[in-house]
Amino acid sequence: MKKNPFDARLKAFADALEKNSLDAAVVFSQHNIRALTGVDCDNACLLVTRKQILFYTDFRYVPAVERLAPYLVIADIAKLSGKKPLSVRGLKFSKVGYEASVPHSLYLRLEKIFPKAELVDIEGDLIALRAVKTESEIAAIKAAARLNDRIWAEASSQFAPGMTERDMARKIKRLMIDYGDGEAFETIVCIGENAAECHHVPDDTLWDGLKPILVDMGVKLGGYASDMTRNIVGPRPSKLYRKVYDLVREANERAIAAAKSGITAAKLDAVARNFLSKNSFGKAFGHSLGHGVGLEVHEAPGVSKKSKTVLKPGMVITIEPGVYLLGNLGVRVEDLVLITEDGCEVLSSSAK
Repeated sequence: MKKNPFDARLKAFADALEKNSLDAAVVFSQHNIRALTGVDCDNACLLVTRKQILFYTDFRYVPAVERLAPYLVIADIAKLSGKKPLSVRGLKFSKVGYEASVPHSLYLRLEKIFPKAELVDIEGDLIALRAVKTESEIAAIKAAARLNDRIWAEASSQFAPGMTERDMARKIKRLMIDYGDGEAFETIVCIGENAAECHHVPDDTLWDGLKPILVDMGVKLGGYASDMTRNIVGPRPSKLYRKVYDLVREANERAIAAAKSGITAAKLDAVARNFLSKNSFGKAFGHSLGHGVGLEVHEAPGVSKKSKTVLKPGMVITIEPGVYLLGNLGVRVEDLVLITEDGCEVLSSSAK
């Protein structure tokens, strides 16, 4: 029988239940279910106990689940309606884990499904497990990053004076739909001083062929995201822009050189932040150095000055220092990297 490629993660989750003295856990998040089983389904629930796993869904998805994941035991999701308590042979539900991010209406349903159980938040365990990618996930993220590079090369070669930020963003989006699964997030295109708005929404600002352009983009492929930011410096950048760009790029490269297993996320953030601070632009770097990327474009681990996370092999993070001077300019240089035992592998290969 086909083996669950996420079996080790699922076992680790079951072990966490035992450690926390939980009888079971119910998982409703589509991304969390996929991260534990490999199945992407928009109407499902996973019941995980220390000894068994039940995949609840409805008849529409049963054939696909059986084909994609024959290792799963499928049950009727109607049994989780909340009209009567859940009964599973051989199981007693006195302490049950759940995701605290579920809607309140679903929490009320869980109270009816497990009327005698204490409901305990286990979302942190799931987030921590997802932060370290499996081999198949790493391969999928690398493929998404390669496609992102290809789309950037093709789209940016077609940017021309007279185009608006919206024109450029649409061009990138069309290529993402043609070649991949669409955008991992809304593409950001900023011309000139608009780049000082960290998450500027593309508008009708026209490019004159001279002003710098900042583009933050990520394509989804096979369900996994990529993320990268590049800048078109322009033929005659101001001295201030050139100075800021060079500093931000160096901050990016210093952090990449420092990224490795065993370093805390806060220390990695400090590598870039301290460098920019020593060069008088620390206060203009308002966001964290980066974040994890996987099924979602923003997931654990966070790479911020307050994060206590110790980076581990298999984590995929962004390294994206930036400087933003309102009314003047904005520069961000972002790469996607895979943490390894002795350093990191840069997955973004587009020229900076």
